[in-house]
Amino acid sequence: MVPAAPSGVRRVAVLATIVPIVYFLDLITKTIVLRTLEGREPFVVIPGLLQFRVIFNSGAAFSIGTGMTIVFTFVAAGVVIAILRTARHLRSLPWAVTLGLMLGGALGNLTDRLLRWPSGFGRPSPFQGHVVDFIETFPGHFPVWNVADSAIVCGGILAVLLAWRGYQIDGTRDTGEHKSNG
Repeated sequence: MVPAAPSGVRRVAVLATIVPIVYFLDLITKTIVLRTLEGREPFVVIPGLLQFRVIFNSGAAFSIGTGMTIVFTFVAAGVVIAILRTARHLRSLPWAVTLGLMLGGALGNLTDRLLRWPSGFGRPSPFQGHVVDFIETFPGHFPVWNVADSAIVCGGILAVLLAWRGYQIDGTRDTGEHKSNG
């Protein structure tokens, strides 16, 4: 094991910087797309490769679990809480980036689930709002997604790579080498 970095303050500052950037990019892009494209034909950017089309997703990523919105709302809230609790032990810059991406994305989609149609606070079906998805790559062949989804997926890939390489949240690195005292 390589010793931990002395302070996690800068790492937490990185996390605290990435989270609002991802969150507000997600919020701003969804707002722009809803104001300009909702109820209209898709806006084709590159034919056959990229277009913007508004859909309201009640399920998870790739529209898995449609109709289980309330479950995904509580799962997302749990993820947010877990990341915030984990951040107390943060001493790794790569993990700060990873957790920042995941937390910003989770908050973006959680905001939709709490506040967007068809539910939202003060409406009959709380915690069952639909996530706004609008980026469609390879139209007809790949699910529609958003900035939050992208951040979550990138953060998830980074988490797998960091764990695979032995990088720990506390700044240590498990190199797989074990010394024997014999």
